[in-house]
Amino acid sequence: MKTITPVLLCGGSGTRLWPLSRKSYPKQFVPLVGEETLFQASAKRLSGGTDALGFAAPMVLTNADFRFIVAEQLQSAGIDPGAILIEPSVRNTAPAILAAAIRAAAVNENSILLVAPSDHVVPDVAAFHAAMIRGLSAVEQGQIVTFGIKPTHAETAYGYLELPHAPDADGAPMGLTRFVEKPDAAQAQTLLEAGNYLWNAGIFMFRAGDMLAAFKDHAPDLLTPVQRAVDEAEEDLGFLRLAPDPWAEADDISIDYAVMERAENLSVVPFDADWSDLGGWDAVWRESGPDAKGVVTSNSATAIDCSNTLLRSESERLELVGIGLDNIMAVAMNDAVLVADMSRAQDVKLAVAALKEKGADQAVAFPKDHRPWGWFESLVVGNRFQVKRILVHPGASLSLQSHFHRSEHWIVVEGTARVTVDDDVKLVTENQSVYIPLGAVHRMENPGKVPMVLIEVQTGAYVGEDDIVRYEDVYSRK
Repeated sequence: MKTITPVLLCGGSGTRLWPLSRKSYPKQFVPLVGEETLFQASAKRLSGGTDALGFAAPMVLTNADFRFIVAEQLQSAGIDPGAILIEPSVRNTAPAILAAAIRAAAVNENSILLVAPSDHVVPDVAAFHAAMIRGLSAVEQGQIVTFGIKPTHAETAYGYLELPHAPDADGAPMGLTRFVEKPDAAQAQTLLEAGNYLWNAGIFMFRAGDMLAAFKDHAPDLLTPVQRAVDEAEEDLGFLRLAPDPWAEADDISIDYAVMERAENLSVVPFDADWSDLGGWDAVWRESGPDAKGVVTSNSATAIDCSNTLLRSESERLELVGIGLDNIMAVAMNDAVLVADMSRAQDVKLAVAALKEKGADQAVAFPKDHRPWGWFESLVVGNRFQVKRILVHPGASLSLQSHFHRSEHWIVVEGTARVTVDDDVKLVTENQSVYIPLGAVHRMENPGKVPMVLIEVQTGAYVGEDDIVRYEDVYSRK
């Protein structure tokens, strides 16, 4: 049995799936299709194994803002992570994949890595494993294998792979003629009809040593800064922080441009099964299984005389109703609503840009602010007050802190809180409350085995998140 180490790339902002996907909480962490998040589904897809294929603990590359979300979602999915590498700044896929290869090669140059984005949908896991097995023979001969998806329609959101001829029926690895940039609609139709073009899935399999050799040949300028970033990395609460100074010297470049378009030892494994990168709400509509009229609705949405339409409400208290709609996508959250023609799915990023221009928080900030200890959301914000709902995970603790401009009232509605106010420490149970005076040094903890939920009422001259002084923090936040 061959053992493969999955490398999950877990960055990005997912602007084409706004308002559900935002910079502070992008699409891979959201249950867009089904109950699991895309990240959890990706990790599960590359775990366990069969008699012919096994998987080591996954290596994850992400940024500092997402590190606790990654760890929490892996734990929730029942997967023990391998190394979680923290990228100090955004540097695209080439430096990230190089860092993974360097770390793996330090243990064994023949380690086989499978690099995959963490936001794809692949319903037929067995078919995907079979494609990987077909690619192993090429990997063992020193090839870098990429996976090409048989196109089902003329798609303009994907790059393409040109093959010498149409894929063989057995899906055996093939040579690659060239990469093709994202086409316009007419060109996409031509590529679909030609039969020898596949969608570029951005999934790669290779031996660590072979990838290092490819970088030496085609992108040598990346080797020194990325090697230093790995060598000088520091452990931090179980995460591995790549050194920021050398990392900043690495070029911001994709793996396709840095290596793949120049490498000669490249093979393509055709994959003829369902796949999507969920690159827009039209893709979510397709993957959600439209009914006979082409309609997809969430539990809190109702369609009346609609066709070819997506209606999705992310709030149980917000009912979304569409009447007489055709080819429309409407996505509602408690702080933002998107309504657009389905044909404009790729233009949703324009909405994000427009909101950024006007300074709207909804452009990047998610309604729930996820923290290492849990999350909070603002329910009401007014002049000199704010009301929040706060959830604290079992065993988790907020920092020991104080505020200059506000006092707080905490009412526990689920579970039990251990509350520190200056020198006083006590347990506060359901339906009990506690007052935090202005300037008091305080902390809340969840000593129980179930989530603790409380309502926080802030009052004062300023209730911004930056009015905080931390004295102790188990998560090493400044």
